[in-house]
Amino acid sequence: MTATTHPPVPPSSITSPRSGFTLTGRSRTLDPRTHAVRADIADVRLADRVFAPHYAAPLRRALAAAATLRESRDSASAALAELPAGAAFDLLDLTGGFAWGIAVDANLVGYVDAAAVRPA
Repeated sequence: MTATTHPPVPPSSITSPRSGFTLTGRSRTLDPRTHAVRADIADVRLADRVFAPHYAAPLRRALAAAATLRESRDSASAALAELPAGAAFDLLDLTGGFAWGIAVDANLVGYVDAAAVRPA
């Protein structure tokens, strides 16, 4: 077995992974019905526009059954939309029997019953 040598790679050609985000300007107030941002968490795709203690990368999921998209975790809260089975849902948080995320086709942010969400 022979060893092969390669020329050294110049430091300027190495790209390092992104180690953080930079907020450009002031944090903006975004509409929580259309932008996935809460006081405790936000969609990582909004990191350059809004400050949040935590960011989550959305996980593409699909609804196993028709579900009601609601404005809060309370099943008695206002309905934002009725979503059909198979609808795409970008999951950001799963807590207390509810999934919070983005109903992709409706472009609305809200909560659905966690039992209705399955891997896409």
